[in-house]
Amino acid sequence: MRFNTRKWVKPEDLNPNSTLFGGRLLAWIDEELALYSIIQLENPRIVTKHMSEINFRSSAKQGDIIEIGIDVVKFGNSSLTLTCNARNMMTQEIIISIASITMVSLGDDGKPQAHGKTKIEYIDDRLKR
Repeated sequence: MRFNTRKWVKPEDLNPNSTLFGGRLLAWIDEELALYSIIQLENPRIVTKHMSEINFRSSAKQGDIIEIGIDVVKFGNSSLTLTCNARNMMTQEIIISIASITMVSLGDDGKPQAHGKTKIEYIDDRLKR
């Protein structure tokens, strides 16, 4: 799993229990999934279609640094299926795991559009084109 994004837990990210609010973490994850999919599919019109069971396994507190990791599971015709973990860099514990997230590429009409991608592309791959 590639952990590329880090978030710092600040006071405004806390719930009444003084731990990281789950909704805040899910918003960070959804944004990261969208950005990753936009870059991979080379289309700014990406939507989250589905998330499998979300498993909160531990928490974080103010000052902790959270890493969000993403892996590609498969490329569909108009979709990209990903898996995601977020972990606490301070404790190395997994905070949340999501086994399957489906992101869909849309056309100008707002309907699913084939993206033509079949594998992960890195910057070097695109520079060679």
